[in-house]
Amino acid sequence: MLDCKHASRLVSQSMDRRLSLRERLGLRLHLLLCDACTQFSKQMALLQQAARQWRSRIENDTRVSLPDDARQRIAAAVALKTESLARQNPDQNLTD
Repeated sequence: MLDCKHASRLVSQSMDRRLSLRERLGLRLHLLLCDACTQFSKQMALLQQAARQWRSRIENDTRVSLPDDARQRIAAAVALKTESLARQNPDQNLTD
């Protein structure tokens, strides 16, 4: 049985990657029994939906633009940070 800390980590990771069958089953069981984590899961889903809507709105707004060199610098910084975090936490898959 998962504890709340592990369950909340899996909820968060599920936003970025497909959980393994074992992870999905463990999380589903935990969510059946834990109202707090169920609420957290719903909040995370709502935040993800809001971020997608915001992104769609921004991408379609011709008044908002970012130069290509700025986009490249941001992408490189994110990649570097992700790589650094992956080295610090090799048991967590941060790139999927």
